[in-house]
Amino acid sequence: MRTITNHHFCNFLLFFIFLTIFPTISISADTLTATQSIIHNQTLVSPGDVFELGFFTLEHPGEWYVGIWYKNIPDRTYVWVANRDNPLANSSGIFKLEDGNLFLLDQGQNLVWSSNITKGENPVAQLLDSGNLVVREANTNNETNNYLWQSFDYPTDTLLPDMKLGWDLSAGFNRFLTSWRAIGDPSSGDFSFKLDYRGFPEIFLWNKQERKYRSGPWNGLRFSGVPEMKPIDYITFNFVTNQDEVYYSFSIANKNLLSRLIVNPTGTLQRLTWIPDTNQWNPFWYAPKDQCDNYGECGPYGICDSNASPVCKCPKGFSPKNQQTWNLRDGSDGCIRKTDLNCTKDKFLHLTNMKLPESTTSYVDRTMNIKDCEALCTRNCSCTAYSNSDIRNGGTGCVIWTADLIDLRQYTDGGQDLFVRLAASDLENGGNTTTLIIGITVVAGVLLLGLIAYVIWKRKAVKRRGKIQMKGPLERSQDLLLNEVIISSKEYSGESQPDELELTLFDFDTIATATNNFSDENKLGQGGFGCVYKGRLVEGQQIAVKRLSRNSGQGTEEFKNEVRLIARLQHRNLVRLLGCCSEMDEKMLVYEYMEHRSLDSVLFNKARSSLLNWQRRFNIICGIARGILYLHQDSRFRIIHRDLKASNILLDGEMNPKISDFGMARIFGGDQAEANTKKIVGTYGYMSPEYAMDGLFSAKSDVFSFGVLVLEVVSGKKNRGFYHSNSELNLLGHAWRSWKEGKGLELIDSTAGDTYQAHEVLRCIQVGLLCVQERAEDRPSMSTVVLMLNSDTATMSQPKTPGFCLGRNTLETDSSTSKQDESCTVNQVTVTMLDAR
Repeated sequence: MRTITNHHFCNFLLFFIFLTIFPTISISADTLTATQSIIHNQTLVSPGDVFELGFFTLEHPGEWYVGIWYKNIPDRTYVWVANRDNPLANSSGIFKLEDGNLFLLDQGQNLVWSSNITKGENPVAQLLDSGNLVVREANTNNETNNYLWQSFDYPTDTLLPDMKLGWDLSAGFNRFLTSWRAIGDPSSGDFSFKLDYRGFPEIFLWNKQERKYRSGPWNGLRFSGVPEMKPIDYITFNFVTNQDEVYYSFSIANKNLLSRLIVNPTGTLQRLTWIPDTNQWNPFWYAPKDQCDNYGECGPYGICDSNASPVCKCPKGFSPKNQQTWNLRDGSDGCIRKTDLNCTKDKFLHLTNMKLPESTTSYVDRTMNIKDCEALCTRNCSCTAYSNSDIRNGGTGCVIWTADLIDLRQYTDGGQDLFVRLAASDLENGGNTTTLIIGITVVAGVLLLGLIAYVIWKRKAVKRRGKIQMKGPLERSQDLLLNEVIISSKEYSGESQPDELELTLFDFDTIATATNNFSDENKLGQGGFGCVYKGRLVEGQQIAVKRLSRNSGQGTEEFKNEVRLIARLQHRNLVRLLGCCSEMDEKMLVYEYMEHRSLDSVLFNKARSSLLNWQRRFNIICGIARGILYLHQDSRFRIIHRDLKASNILLDGEMNPKISDFGMARIFGGDQAEANTKKIVGTYGYMSPEYAMDGLFSAKSDVFSFGVLVLEVVSGKKNRGFYHSNSELNLLGHAWRSWKEGKGLELIDSTAGDTYQAHEVLRCIQVGLLCVQERAEDRPSMSTVVLMLNSDTATMSQPKTPGFCLGRNTLETDSSTSKQDESCTVNQVTVTMLDAR
């Protein structure tokens, strides 16, 4: 700490007394000179009234900061904080310029923060309309090279237009973004966005010391891993690399447009633009946005494709390194070569629409063309791949990789060409006569073997058909069930050939042994589909087995639907289907085992609900949201779940949520927005009004169910069966009334502990109420929901009246298997729901 001399202390004391006597005295609008200071309730304002600098406090009254914010935005948005990791204990601080240095002192004259420069003859500090606080000589203009110091060189969590993100190599310092610790806490958080200038420069999002996301290198037009980064009339993206500096920036042509890039406390990158008409920040872009954005999702040489199922695949000439985990849809071990390389005889596999692999150890020559690049890579036996460094004008420059290729991704549109070194024998070569002869021989042999296999299969099929004809109708349908599932997948995939199900087929004896003959001790629960049992395979893996009840009228269709859908889905917040069994009249699904079972068994259990502190509840809400977003938008199919509820959310050993039970799910076409059904399936308390009343369902039906889940997770109460003690309102009605009366925090479950942050709880309640609004068109999409949950600064609209049931009902069970009719009122409109699932 720096202690000010007695002379300075006297000057400060006199200055403070002077300001006490004349409290209305103000300083120059945008400039601070050596004879001026700023204290509480005084600010600097940029010349165009765009930005303002001053003292502020957030959730903790004993923590004060000096920062910069947008002046004319109602919901104050901070873009820079001077003393983010060293707050003042109260508002009695002073911000001043002395000897060319900016100082922040507390009431005891102790140094809290400084710009840490020692140069300047007659300096002044000025706040510019760009949001940059600069120190410059008084007799100079605002040219950047005349700045003695600028806040743009020391960013916090926000990148503003014309602000550089990256390295000043001559000065040896790095400009990078670091998230806030929490919404109300501007101290340095766990997430940072840093440019690595080595090799072929690119930017990484870090979670402490772990890479979370990678932009890919700059290819002349955009970052290789951001194909949606296309030229826009009002935004220009810039990337500069030379011997003095390497940095990224963006510029805005229309100065009235406000745009910023932030790293929020939950580790999401967001570009936001201010919309004056709605008085809110509009999410323009965010990352990571899907499973393939996770760094190294498919390991070395593995290619991630979010449009495929599973998302990980090996390129030609490679195979999974760990086939067992690969079959379980864990591709993190990556791929290995089938054939060893032979240097000068090797060829190159041409991959298109690729995100280039991690490039920090690559070699770059911007003067080469692609032919010279290939020749250089061929001569270097360590070279594993090559590509153009710039894709403009047909492609120029050369990038060469000599290590394993990490974090590969393929897009349907965007990306660029990548040439991967491969053994010549792993590539087709039609120009070689010997190879052609060998190829013809191999093909003939394969055809002969195929013919033999077909004859054998045909004989078995005839025998099997004869056996099936001898069985009853139910037994015949069970034997043919899997074939029906595979054939019907053709209709949903939209492909000319039905998809192959990468699914293990278990025999009945294996599952019976694993579950101790389906003993009651192994029984985990029971639902409309049948019973669920815990089991352990011979190799030691724990499983959960869902056994279809023989008396279930809907079971066959549920079984086919679940196999058809979930076998092709892969997401960290969806339960993983390991395999199935269909023998005679037995139908079973085998899942990964979830240690904490279903959400309702913990959330609504007084003895176990204390396991869910607020942070876990918030993580569960966000995880469910990401899973639904994947179903609605990012999966291979567009899927409406139709039965989202607490009992269909499973929790693993770390309380991570997994959406389960896809028996009632429906696939939508690419341009389909909604559908209608005569059979209402689902669970009372979670169904949207338009679905319960008219059988009309869409993605917004799932949004409604999610909103109910959010309010249940926050409150620890069931929507169905919960009534406020002083009224006939159910949970949605009670939450709506509490919100309107400003008593939202009273909803939080007492077992969630007292370490929650009020703004986070209120944000979840507001999101929940927005999702359960009566009109489907008023509800947000799940992409908007995910952004609202992960954004510290997004302005959300106020919710309208929710669609909820009024009037106590004597039917207390919330089982989805109930066959009784139920009458309820949805905003005064009575509806009778039949065929309840």
